[in-house]
Order: sequence, then structure tokens, then C-alpha cells
Amino acid sequence: MSAAKATTVIDDQQIRVTTWTFDGAGDATGPHVHEYDYVVVPVTGGRFTVINSEGATREMTQHAWSPYRGSAGTAHNVANSGDTRAVFVEIELKQ
Repeated sequence: MSAAKATTVIDDQQIRVTTWTFDGAGDATGPHVHEYDYVVVPVTGGRFTVINSEGATREMTQHAWSPYRGSAGTAHNVANSGDTRAVFVEIELKQ
């Protein structure tokens, strides 16, 4: 597995905005725990395997420009399971 590229474009007292780029199959965020509630905005859409902290997996399809939310405390690793580049923006809500 290769590391997905994380580019933080805003990080202030209210929000953190990170663009995640997965260049190919197997690129992954690495295991992490979300410190804040967050919103994900898929840019390209794509297919991902989400592995939780216990090792259980689920498949997820993102659709371009169809946002969804997540909760603080979520622990997982997200890996590109598609064969194309995938990009999404993650907006963490600090307040």
C-alpha cells in the first residue's frame, strides 16, 4: 500500500481543510482517528475500502460532489480500491 497525498489548505481555530489524493489502487490514508466532526466532499468520486480499528472492512463508493459527514472519534484507514485516481476534500469542524 502506498500513502495517499494529504495537502492541508486551511488550518485555523475553526476548521481544517485537507485535500486527499489517491493516485492509484492501494493508496491509503493510513490508520487514523478523527479528532473532530467532519464533512467529506468527493471531487472525482471513486471506490474505497474502509478498514475500522478492529480490522473489519466495508466497501464504499463516493460520487463526485455528493458530500457526506463523519463523526469525531471515527477510527479507520481508507484505501483506494478503484483503478483510477481519486480525490476528495475533508473539512474538519473544530468548533
